Amino acid sequence: MESFLVSEPIVSFTAASKGRLFLSHMIVRLQKFLADAGVASRRASEQFIVEGRVSVNGLVVRELGSKVDSEHDRVTFDGQMVKPKRKLYIALNKPRGYICSREDPEGRREVTDLLPREWDTLYTVGRLDYNSEGLIFLTNDGEFSLHLTHPRYGVRKKYRVTVEGRLQPETLHQFIEGVYHDGERLHAERAYLIHQGPKESVAEMELAEGENREVRRMFETQAITVKRLERIQIGNIRLGELPTGRWRTLSETEIRSLMSSTPSIKLSTPKRRTRRPPFQAKRPSGKGPRSEMPASRTGAPPKPAISRGFERRPVRRATR
Repeated sequence: MESFLVSEPIVSFTAASKGRLFLSHMIVRLQKFLADAGVASRRASEQFIVEGRVSVNGLVVRELGSKVDSEHDRVTFDGQMVKPKRKLYIALNKPRGYICSREDPEGRREVTDLLPREWDTLYTVGRLDYNSEGLIFLTNDGEFSLHLTHPRYGVRKKYRVTVEGRLQPETLHQFIEGVYHDGERLHAERAYLIHQGPKESVAEMELAEGENREVRRMFETQAITVKRLERIQIGNIRLGELPTGRWRTLSETEIRSLMSSTPSIKLSTPKRRTRRPPFQAKRPSGKGPRSEMPASRTGAPPKPAISRGFERRPVRRATR
């Protein structure tokens, strides 16, 4: 049997093309092109487009949803040529004293300083504040970043927090129910006590929304001082024994598992329906005669049975 190798790109028709042919694997939205090239996340790239900082073939593009040919169009950002790059997925154990921003007016150290120089276009997936530590991802894949940070996907992050004093289980239960900080509702999906002592306590908390400084702000509502905050898990990827300040690449299996993760749904067990006992007429109180015919539920006497024209007789067994 002969085999054929298709070297030409697949041509597809869409309603948006209005009769034109375009190469489906080469035409992409401009914000996705920028995110794939490592300029910024897709959401930030949309803002750059609206601000007029992106040009295609020498023309400034401000309309969201504009499409470009990744192989033939010339895309620039702030006057610099943008080229598609190989997608990278890095897991880093962030130390304390580093920021996740790309630029800092105070000149503090950045997490990208811990990576090879040729990876300076990577950006963090979400953030950990200056005094927090633990697991954080860096990538140039906008889809990957969006899936892990947008609340609708519900990818959970687990934190280990050390606080001053004796932490009560009631406080953690209150975090699950939800607390308010500056008019914003914050809550944990799960929270449980690991260690309780007179001087310090340790708890672990799982969050799904990832609001800014959410864990610290929850403890601020209870006037509890956080001594250490470490993120130990994202989705099903654990920090494990990755040393502080070191990084590793995510495997294809890990990337697929993160992209396929969906928010856990609590299923309520349906209540088992019990059959009502057959209606029984209450016997009248007193010593009067009993009713020969039980009353119906409405109080009216039941209708007489309709005769079928025959009478069922008992079957007699033949005797020998």
